[in-house]
Amino acid sequence: MNIARRIYGTMLHAARAHAQWDLEVSRSILGNKKKLLLLVILALPAILVATGMAADLNLPDILGGKKAYTPAFYTPDIFLASILIGLCAGLITGCIGAGGGFIITPALMSAGIKGILAVGTDLFHIFAKAIMGTAVHKKLGNVSVGLAVAFLVGSGVGVTGGGVINRFIYELNPVLSDTFISFIYVILLGFLGTYAMIDFLRLRKAGGGDAHGGGGGGGGLPAALQRAKIPPMIGFDEDLVPGGKKISAWFVALCGAVVGFMAAIMGVGGGFLTFPMFVYILGVSSFTTVGTDILQIIFTAGYASISQYAIYGFIFYTLAMGMLLGSLLGIQIGALTTKLVPGIYIRGFYAIAILAGFLNRLFALPSKLSDMKLIAVNPSVSSICTQIGNWTFFICVGIFGVWVIGTFLTKINQLRED
Repeated sequence: MNIARRIYGTMLHAARAHAQWDLEVSRSILGNKKKLLLLVILALPAILVATGMAADLNLPDILGGKKAYTPAFYTPDIFLASILIGLCAGLITGCIGAGGGFIITPALMSAGIKGILAVGTDLFHIFAKAIMGTAVHKKLGNVSVGLAVAFLVGSGVGVTGGGVINRFIYELNPVLSDTFISFIYVILLGFLGTYAMIDFLRLRKAGGGDAHGGGGGGGGLPAALQRAKIPPMIGFDEDLVPGGKKISAWFVALCGAVVGFMAAIMGVGGGFLTFPMFVYILGVSSFTTVGTDILQIIFTAGYASISQYAIYGFIFYTLAMGMLLGSLLGIQIGALTTKLVPGIYIRGFYAIAILAGFLNRLFALPSKLSDMKLIAVNPSVSSICTQIGNWTFFICVGIFGVWVIGTFLTKINQLRED
């Protein structure tokens, strides 16, 4: 239990670092006229198709044309849903200071998007935002070039493996693909949601406060790995430890492979795994981990989205643009709202949102398993389960979004005074 709690604390620390980077990127885009113009140009096809003005353009499959993997063709409803999903993810990221990306793939799947398309689109959305904003902010931490290179080599291998498996499963059986992705999210969101709620209840009982994870591991497994002199060796943390530390590039690459594999499977940046691995396995300090992690997210998301999904037609381009528009606005409102309400309440909503995502994917499994003839479930029962999961998820996330935006609008004068 203590180990799991420490890992959750470190994952939360990683999410905060990613959220801070996300906020920096959003400010960079919204505060630059050239980048805003680029955003409008990129989003224009999505807007035209959604409004019906480009209904006869016959967009290529890879851009979300009507022959792409259904329901990739665009409608006003899908456009609105993509903006709202991005908005909610941005609100969570800005408010809690922790990544809201965990809800994007489940939300897209609940809206009717196939799992593999949701994964590829989410990765592309991360990459597009990173390219438009500043790549790495100098205040995010110390980037260790050696660690980053070794990690990215391993990440490339992992991403390739994850993408191949995702595509293989989809070609084998599209329903199996959705089931596989849903099952992965059930495990992850179940773990995160449980400890997020435990964390919230503990802080509430203690009367507030905050919890941060992420001190560099000083003994145990990290020490053992650093003693193994397997060339090539990488030096790091020279500014924090006299003489610095050294570790074999092979161990770093192996960790990168695991992170890249999970990122390609789930459609996330992988930072939630990078932090625990760097801290508890490799013994890297949090300060060095932050900068290196942000760097790997950009390259991992870029390589995965382009090489494993885009070229195979698994990127819903217009959907990604809607999410990007929503998230840029949401993260700004969320960050400002944190100045108006006690953080403990926001943490509670965050825990509920993650658990709602967990229930969403969990209640979707009976229908998927029944479609594959693995279990016998009455069609009406499986349909009710799916609807319960969808309504639970969207109601919880919707209430959170309405509450945050309502708080922002009703107390905007207070913000101006500050």
